[in-house]
Amino acid sequence: MADKFTVRDFFNRFPDDDSCLHHVMEVRFGARHVCQSCDQEATFHKLANRKAYACSRCGDNLYPCAGTIFQDSRTSLQLWFYAIYLFVITRHGVSGKELQRTLGVTYKTAWRIAKQIRTLMGEVDGFEKLRGHVEIDEAYIGGYIKGGQGGRGKTIAVGVKERGGRMIAGVAEDTTTNTLRGIVHQTIEPGSTVSTDELPAYNLLTSDGYQHGTVKHGAKQYVRYDDTTDALHHVNNVETFWGLFKKSIASTHIHVSPKYMGLYLREFTFRSNHREKQNAMFDLLIGAV
Repeated sequence: MADKFTVRDFFNRFPDDDSCLHHVMEVRFGARHVCQSCDQEATFHKLANRKAYACSRCGDNLYPCAGTIFQDSRTSLQLWFYAIYLFVITRHGVSGKELQRTLGVTYKTAWRIAKQIRTLMGEVDGFEKLRGHVEIDEAYIGGYIKGGQGGRGKTIAVGVKERGGRMIAGVAEDTTTNTLRGIVHQTIEPGSTVSTDELPAYNLLTSDGYQHGTVKHGAKQYVRYDDTTDALHHVNNVETFWGLFKKSIASTHIHVSPKYMGLYLREFTFRSNHREKQNAMFDLLIGAV
């Protein structure tokens, strides 16, 4: 069962800016650590009316927000924390307009906060190759052109999902063999079982050392069992991710430009990879600021 993080929980934990600053201090440095100035282990106490702590031995000042997304921001720490909270608990994402209304800031500030949080989500997840049984599927997102066909005007995205594990998604230039083959090599450990649709661009994966199996969506085939390798081939997990992502774009964001599509994909993959525990997801982001 997911570890729920309610609005009441949030404001009980972070009733003001000082409580938020104290949390940043604890996460980054701890209540007691070696002072960078005097090189002695010491405790640190909060300075009144300043976003700083002082060393109990030498009095040197430490600014917990220095070098973080909060540095030099005129937006209060509590509003920053609440914005991160909203990104954690949502299923469909948070639009700039929604942040503007909820936080009571300008749209420019709301957009900057959202961009920083999405970037942070991508950095937290890092990168590690997927292994075991992996699904890969491409999607065409947005970009309607009147009279257009297929993927014209749309952004191409590719999703890779480890069964029972992590999801990776990003923007691709095209769906040619060279591009998709390169994505597989970059994201999936050789020797893994890879399930795809019948797109010819995937045909060389077997010769590359992967156990490749396909389902033929054009023939209404969505699941296929391969008794020679005891593998159940489908790309349902990735398609479920695309379904949520596309609905979220249409309902919450209305439109996402190709320039920023990668940021939104990293946001959604972060939530997909950490969705079991909202509280822990929040602490993970704060710990990476």
